[in-house]
Amino acid sequence: MLKKISRSLLCLSLIFLAAGCATRAKHVVDYTAFKQSRPKSILILPPVNTSPDVNATYGMLSQMTYPLGEAGYYVLPVALVDETLKQNGMTNATDIQTIAPAKLNEIFGADAALYVTVSKYGSIYAVLSSAVVVTADAKLIDLKTGGTLWSGTASASSSEGGNSGGGLIAMLVTAAVNQIANNLSDKSHVIAGVTSQRLLSAHQPNGILYGPHSPKYGTD
Repeated sequence: MLKKISRSLLCLSLIFLAAGCATRAKHVVDYTAFKQSRPKSILILPPVNTSPDVNATYGMLSQMTYPLGEAGYYVLPVALVDETLKQNGMTNATDIQTIAPAKLNEIFGADAALYVTVSKYGSIYAVLSSAVVVTADAKLIDLKTGGTLWSGTASASSSEGGNSGGGLIAMLVTAAVNQIANNLSDKSHVIAGVTSQRLLSAHQPNGILYGPHSPKYGTD
């Protein structure tokens, strides 16, 4: 019975893996608008959180400045932006992302804004595995025209590179131990950093273009 269940789960994993690869292969970014706009400064708006974890918005927000700075952009200080929005009565990320691009340009003076949605954040327990997963989608919007310059998605998991061998019982025990460890020590902040790097670094397929402060500006 256990062998039958194991074979079924293996088949399902292969099907999901094949579907995931097919989806990524279809995603091709059109950089025409990005190259025409060539933004120099970026405003990061508080991410919308659709995951069950209430820490997702600020956990992800705190990790996104670094990869954009490394890519060569001036990023408005996220703490200053957050406080400015709060002083004007804007505390909900969903409401903030509905502010007109032209109004954001008037208030903050940035060339573009990053709109992010976090769909997964925190521990996920799935019978044979337990891991911390962070998944996010992002769009870069020109604040003068309102047009989309770039969009992307990325995900990271604490189980990447792990060893799934040892049989079904060992996998169940490992999953339970990992679940306890993940609950005791919050790895979400670290995994959010990996997701941000994959989402917003310039040196990768379908990533953002190099900014004006990078020595590689204009080469991509």
